[in-house]
Amino acid sequence: MAYYQRIGSVPPKRHTQFRADDGSLRREELMGEEGFSSDSSLLYHRGVPSAIVDSQVWDLPDLETTSNHPLLPRHLRLPELFQDAEWEKTDPVTGRRLVLGNADVRISYVVAGEPSPYYRNAVGDECVFVQSGAGTVETVFGVVPFRSGDYVVLPRATTHRWVPSADADPLRAYVIESNSHVAPPRRYLSRYGQLLEHAPYCERDLHAPGEPLLVDGDDVEVLVKHRGSGPHSQSGLVGSRLTYATHPFDVVGWDGCLYPYTFHVSDFEPITGRVHQPPPVHQVFESTNFVVCTFCPRKVDYHPLAIPVPYYHSNVDSDEVMFYVDGDYEARKGSGIDRGSISLHPGGYAHGPQPSAIEASLGADYFDELAVMVDTFRPLELGEAALACEDTAYAWTWAGRRR
Repeated sequence: MAYYQRIGSVPPKRHTQFRADDGSLRREELMGEEGFSSDSSLLYHRGVPSAIVDSQVWDLPDLETTSNHPLLPRHLRLPELFQDAEWEKTDPVTGRRLVLGNADVRISYVVAGEPSPYYRNAVGDECVFVQSGAGTVETVFGVVPFRSGDYVVLPRATTHRWVPSADADPLRAYVIESNSHVAPPRRYLSRYGQLLEHAPYCERDLHAPGEPLLVDGDDVEVLVKHRGSGPHSQSGLVGSRLTYATHPFDVVGWDGCLYPYTFHVSDFEPITGRVHQPPPVHQVFESTNFVVCTFCPRKVDYHPLAIPVPYYHSNVDSDEVMFYVDGDYEARKGSGIDRGSISLHPGGYAHGPQPSAIEASLGADYFDELAVMVDTFRPLELGEAALACEDTAYAWTWAGRRR
């Protein structure tokens, strides 16, 4: 995100001596993407960010996947994954359950009440949608508060910890984990990286940490997910437990264009027209081989003969995943889909509204719905969570029969 921020104390000139009042030297760390060729930030540590005293294996949660074969549209009921009060002892990192995944993205879901361990994803950026709950994400850059309806974007290799609020609803988090980087769509950016006038949001809507977070401590364990192979590997990923000599939250200041931030769905300005607009108008982020879209409450098509719900369409190049967050999603009425559901409509399958939803939508001028969509350009496979919460009747609902 090429939008410069400066937080805390930094020296007047980069890569020069920067000392504390007692004369001790601050340690400068460059955190940057694409081999010094893309966005970066400079962080100034009190300790040595490379000083580890131990490394052990961290066995990752189940990341194995099953092919969507024979080809089927799927309905997944995510609320079934966390029953009773088990969420009270679940944390937002180790408690995640894999729903869908491919070589570019993994989509997980978690309901949590406990703070997470310190964690670093060294595989790719994470874009986490907060379905419900509130709290903070403590990071090496500072604290990022979050609330229901926020996207929390965490750059690759950001050391952080999720802390749900005890006074809020359970944290229900929809985790979109990239194998690369997550950014605003390029068509909304100037050649220098500023969000343009026709973009559905602007830099004022992005909320970064406001001040450094300084924590003392020693022998601090950080869970790290990274690439690897061998007996502990799952889909080319492995985990390690690194113990640091000093606390990683020792950054007195930083500046640059790489940092965590939040973006709230209420700040997304829907793009509408006389007739039905295609899904790209709802796009909020992009990554390598997938995009993220937000379907917000909005006025709908105003041509006198408009059909407000989507036309039937074939995703010839992509799989489409819709997470139904809130409201009354018009196109899926009569399908069994409700809040917390996911629909998967794979490439090679033509899909669209339930037949009864088309006539029912005529004359509507407003849709009260909130959904998060991920479109991928490689086929998605089913994680263990998808297999545990599938509505097996969904595929036959267009035909009006069950198998």
